[in-house]
Amino acid sequence: MTKAEKVDFTIKTLQELYPEIPVPLDHKDPYTLLIAVLMSAQSTDVRVNQITPLLFERADNPYDMVQLSVEEIRNIIKPVGLSPMKAKGIHGLSKMLIEKYDGIVPKELKLLEEFPAVGHKTASVVVSQAFGIPAFPVDTHIHRLMYRWGFSSGKNVVQTEKDAKRLFAKELWNDLHLQIIWYGRQYSPARGWDLEKDIITKTIGRKKVIEDYYKSKKTR
Repeated sequence: MTKAEKVDFTIKTLQELYPEIPVPLDHKDPYTLLIAVLMSAQSTDVRVNQITPLLFERADNPYDMVQLSVEEIRNIIKPVGLSPMKAKGIHGLSKMLIEKYDGIVPKELKLLEEFPAVGHKTASVVVSQAFGIPAFPVDTHIHRLMYRWGFSSGKNVVQTEKDAKRLFAKELWNDLHLQIIWYGRQYSPARGWDLEKDIITKTIGRKKVIEDYYKSKKTR
């Protein structure tokens, strides 16, 4: 298969598996999504979805959030991990939203990246999922799969994002990044991976990845 045929096969398979694409983090508007994505760093979406209702019951907008102290926010979000940094970020960005943007989350990627505790990936998720602006946020699943599929070198997430944007049509980015995340979780995880169930990697995967998989099976 040529690279273009591999890309087409991947898109077609993902579209068949995920015609309807659930958004992993529960939210009701751009602000609650921004907070949920910030909280998801080095945590799981399941854990975040358990904690956000408790936080949003107290404050689901920047004006209510700044009425809470950093310590109060921290106590609520502690189970998601990295709570000191995240609590400070949530309080700080809420304050900045009020002071600079009248409490409204901006749509521009660069403006979002200026907020405390908001990196490129978080900003990319917000513009794509809250505003429908094409972006390709790369998480660990996408980084792993782009390497397994031979679509990226696996050196770093910055390179993986560049490669994904080059390979896939812009109008597909917002659906594809979510489809790849769901696929990675269900069929191509980092641990407990069964290549027989991973139709995309088995069909178009990097030769070395497949060889290493079967070698590791033999040594067990």
